[in-house]
Order: sequence, then structure tokens, then C-alpha cells
Amino acid sequence: MFTNDQRQVERTGRYGTPRVQYLQGLVSEFQNATSEESKERIVANLANFAYDPYNFTFLRQLNVLELFLDCITEPNEKLVEFGIGGVCNACVDPVNAATIVECGGIPLVIQCLSSPVKNTVNYALGALYYLCDHRTKEEVLRPDVVDLIGRYAAAGAVNVSFSNLAQAFLDKHIPHQTP
Repeated sequence: MFTNDQRQVERTGRYGTPRVQYLQGLVSEFQNATSEESKERIVANLANFAYDPYNFTFLRQLNVLELFLDCITEPNEKLVEFGIGGVCNACVDPVNAATIVECGGIPLVIQCLSSPVKNTVNYALGALYYLCDHRTKEEVLRPDVVDLIGRYAAAGAVNVSFSNLAQAFLDKHIPHQTP
């Protein structure tokens, strides 16, 4: 359920930690983490917070969007998965999407389309759906990217999730393209 100021006060109580402070603690914990497992857990947690519009301003303030993009560059597939998941959750907001684009996120998201991890591909398809607009379409709608998305759209019998997300992308950004 999405949060608002009143609900946040009810959930944290009188002595609870304010959301921005809690998120800052997660970011600090990530920066100081030494184990891959701890980093994975923290990024997964942050990605869940990226789903709620109440947190969008805090995520930008704390540079969490940049942290998600950094995770996409890691060799650890779980960090990539959770990083792109956070990007996907956050980029529905136009301000977050602009931040992701300004930080060079589109090539990183496109790179995730070739991941061996199904969730990573799903998140990448979802993120590109929101990141593609009049300012970014030249970068996103490259022939190789559109071809790959078209192949996902045509793969309904193999993976319905990929197919549906890819077809939604094509319907929105290339209306004349069908599998």
C-alpha cells in the first residue's frame, strides 16, 4: 500500500525512525557492507522502497537511484537484478526517470535485456517502457534493441511475461510493430 504522511506517522509511531533517516541508514549500511549477501539484501530492501511514490524524493536526495545504477555494473547477478528492479520501480516517476537518464542509465538498462536472469530482463523491459520518451527514443529505439524486444514479444509460448511486457513496449513506442 502506498504511504502518505499520516500513514507514515501511524506506522512509525511516536518513537519510530523517520523514513528518510531509515533509508539513509540502509544506504550507509550498504556502503559499509563487506559481504555480497549483505549488499544484496540491502539493495533488495531499497528496491522495495522504490515502489512507493512517498519515497521518491528521499531516494533522489540520498542518491539511491545512482546506487541502483552502480549495482547494474556489478558482476554479481543478484545485485544487478535488485538494482534494475529498483530502477524499474522508481522510473515510473518522471523526475526519477530524468535522473536515471541523466546518470547514463539507459545503456545499463539495455544491457540488462541480455541477462540470463529472468527477473532482470523483466525489470529492464518495464524500465525501458517508462524511460523511452521524446528525449530518449533515439537511444532506446536502436534497431538492435527493437529487434531484441520484438523477439521477446514473439516468444509468448516460451515466456509469457517477457512477451507481454515486450509487446506493451512495442505497442506504446512502435505501434505498427507486432510479433
